[in-house]
Amino acid sequence: RMAIVNGFRSVSAYISGHPTISLSKIILLHSKASQQLVKVWNSRRFATKSAFHSKIIKTNFQVYGMSSQVGTQDRETHKFGPYTIRSSEVFWSTRLSLALVNLKPVVPGHVLIAPRRVVARFQDLSPEEVTDMWLLAQLVGRKVEMHFGASSLTLAIQDGPQAGQTVPHVHIHILPRKKGDFENNDEVYDKIDEKSSELREKLDLDKERVVRTLNEMANEAEELRALFH
Repeated sequence: RMAIVNGFRSVSAYISGHPTISLSKIILLHSKASQQLVKVWNSRRFATKSAFHSKIIKTNFQVYGMSSQVGTQDRETHKFGPYTIRSSEVFWSTRLSLALVNLKPVVPGHVLIAPRRVVARFQDLSPEEVTDMWLLAQLVGRKVEMHFGASSLTLAIQDGPQAGQTVPHVHIHILPRKKGDFENNDEVYDKIDEKSSELREKLDLDKERVVRTLNEMANEAEELRALFH
């Protein structure tokens, strides 16, 4: 009598009889047992897929490199290039990155992801900052797309003045997109340039800085913050 032991160190089947016949049975049964184990494994993996994804989101993708979540009220103010933004405008953050509402959004839900450290160019970010910022963008993008009833996202970086960057601090634009929101899809990039130029003008005139009121921005940040709890 022989036992077939699978890769998981458990007995798949027992074989008895003539050695030559048994060998054929072993090969056949081992193949079937392996296929069954694969089916069971895939079934379990599929059943736990949603729970796994939920766990990953809840832990801010730490397993993939995103730094630990520190909340949104860890500081009263943050630097965005040479400018100061209030914590009420930040709706989510990690140890390395910030998610903030936009002073003058192109579309509803247009938000920004920026590193905490003031860095002008994308090439000057550390590998950890790059990873953290894009993973946060992925998480925030998923949330705002659903919240604003969109079906797609535009994610864009204007890296340097000739690319349209007006605030010398790396940031990712996240725009929830809907069918027909622009007659020609590429118009969205012109709008980002246009709004960025207007933003710089408003930021340069401190008393005229706010296109949306601070209360409006704080209210939107509070609304978005609730999506992460």
